[in-house]
Amino acid sequence: MNGITKLGLALSAAVLLAGCGSDNDTPTTVVTPPPPPPESTFVRVHHSVADAPDVNVLVNGEAALSGVPFGASSEVLELDEGTYSVQVDGILVDESTATVIGPADLQLAANTRYEVFAVGKVGDETIAPLIIDNPVSDIADGNFRLQVVHAAPDAPAVDIYLTAVDADLTAEQAAATLEFQDFTPQLDVPAGEYQVRVTAAGDASAVVFDSGAATFEAGEDLVIAAVTNTGTGPSPIQLQVADGTGAQLVSSVDAGGELRIVHASADAPAVDITVNNAATPAVSGLAFLQATDFINLPGAEYLVDVAAAGGDPVVIDDAVLPLQDNQRVSVYAVGSLAEGTLTLAVIEDWTRRIATEAQVQLVHASPSAGAVDIYVTATADIAEATPAFENVPFDSAALVSTGYVSLMPGSYVITVTATGTKDAAIGPIELQLDGAGVYTAVAVDATGGGLPPQLILMDDLAPAM
Repeated sequence: MNGITKLGLALSAAVLLAGCGSDNDTPTTVVTPPPPPPESTFVRVHHSVADAPDVNVLVNGEAALSGVPFGASSEVLELDEGTYSVQVDGILVDESTATVIGPADLQLAANTRYEVFAVGKVGDETIAPLIIDNPVSDIADGNFRLQVVHAAPDAPAVDIYLTAVDADLTAEQAAATLEFQDFTPQLDVPAGEYQVRVTAAGDASAVVFDSGAATFEAGEDLVIAAVTNTGTGPSPIQLQVADGTGAQLVSSVDAGGELRIVHASADAPAVDITVNNAATPAVSGLAFLQATDFINLPGAEYLVDVAAAGGDPVVIDDAVLPLQDNQRVSVYAVGSLAEGTLTLAVIEDWTRRIATEAQVQLVHASPSAGAVDIYVTATADIAEATPAFENVPFDSAALVSTGYVSLMPGSYVITVTATGTKDAAIGPIELQLDGAGVYTAVAVDATGGGLPPQLILMDDLAPAM
């Protein structure tokens, strides 16, 4: 420090002497020391809006992050301190963008880490930034660091508990009580095994999220946001856990898996469906063209029996159905009873509702139709149209689905033809598809078997019961 001070004084004296000058007219040179270099500031961005599409994050008009999906967090970005213009653009299905946050000028101070959350809902136009600033500091040896954020707009005020595994919550003190957009300070906690539980505020018995046993390592620096549950199970929330390199969505230990059963076999009678050889059916009297709601079950391997309503005869015996936690599937009874091809086929479902798009799935479960072309057009005229899905086969063992295809909200016409022809086997059917809508249509044989095929309508297409 003394050396720096002396250098400064010597430089000042030289400038002063040059300014006084002598009797000649030699020009005076003034030396201005350079400004100190800017210090660093740190930023991390979190996409916590469950009904929003992927987003781009722009800084000073340039793309800093591209295609960030819901539940993701960026790495910690290092910038020079200063003022930055920040903007978030949603990416629409047609690849255009819509600005949902900003542009807004943010003053980012030195030696500070900013957590920038997009929160709220696109559907009711409440999406907004939530910005948390924390001083940069070291984590004490043997500790981990934790900060908790309430970013679930439809969840009420909650109590957060961080306890020993299986501790009695009625004897514990909540670590924090948070409402939407509230957050805790950074908490340094001894590393080890804990259980994170979230309850309705003031009611320790009303657990809405349970992490089970979770190990936290020394040195971990975590930001955990409660966000809207887009997975399985009854909890209103999942946890978005950001560790500095990215994030993952964590579900409650009781989330289980979800399945629905669809009767898609045209010549089979109404059926009873029994799980794990139980004394009574899980589903009774399910008729052709009908589907159950999604049923929540613990993740496990199940034995499934299908019998004619009343229990006799059994037409599918002890079919093995694996179901994982956080998995959502539809199980189709498909094929022909008379031809001995009746089987169970499983298709994975995905139904996070996105406000800016409609999601449509088409399933080919009609053995008599053969391979088909599927048209998705603006009008009923397909004379010059190209199929959206071409040469889609029927395969009872590996049932073919388009998967959920995202479309801009609007009016569409669906037409199904035999492959290579323009002759409609199903349709044209006009559908109004709304933002945040989820739609499934299943092509099956005519009742009793054979042609013409018809549709089972599910999700938001299902007729009111």
